[in-house]
Amino acid sequence: MNMNAPYSWTEIVALVLISNLCLSTSYQRTETRPQVCMLCSGSVRNHTTVDRFCSWSAGRIQGRCCLRNDSISDPERIIGLDLSNCSLTHVENLEGASTVVMIDLSLNPIVNISDTVFQGFGDLNFMILPPHAVCPGGNTSWEKVELKEGNLLCEGQKNMCNQTGQPSVYCPENSLCAPYGPGCYECGCAEDYYGYKCLRQGNFPALVVFGPLAAATVVISFLLWVTQRRKAKSL
Repeated sequence: MNMNAPYSWTEIVALVLISNLCLSTSYQRTETRPQVCMLCSGSVRNHTTVDRFCSWSAGRIQGRCCLRNDSISDPERIIGLDLSNCSLTHVENLEGASTVVMIDLSLNPIVNISDTVFQGFGDLNFMILPPHAVCPGGNTSWEKVELKEGNLLCEGQKNMCNQTGQPSVYCPENSLCAPYGPGCYECGCAEDYYGYKCLRQGNFPALVVFGPLAAATVVISFLLWVTQRRKAKSL
């Protein structure tokens, strides 16, 4: 199995455009590494799909991650993650990588990938998995699923809130559906609605709810202070 054989440049360029990154042919390697970038030793291997994606995206390599270079507000925004050949049998925690566009999990003896791991991974559009694995969320959660060069490729995450042949609305009335990772979605109240299942209309009565709570907190704090002060004087 030749894991260094290149995927087509068309696929790499398409992923770069999806992530809205400026094209470039240079990037730098640094030493500071977010925790998820150290799930296994080493760095992103040269000439792999993640490596080329990072180069074309003007990103920078940190451990097993490719970080977006032009993100001033979030300098550790991860767009690529190479966890290939890490002896992983389970994928349970990728905290901090929810902004990733590409993940490589090939060459691992993975026996289980929980769909919940990728909840919130709305930007994820390309995964490389061992051939016996299953794409997160199932095949229906991806535009294209295929075996290529001994790996399973999951490409183009679908919006679960708007799939052909399925109801366009999964959420209760007066709420909005939003994609929340492969095979997942979340519901949020529409404007001017709030409460359980978004059944209440109007603005959330923050003053009515939190006003008495704040007042009660102040009163209880004052009483505790007086009580402790009296005990201190009696000692």
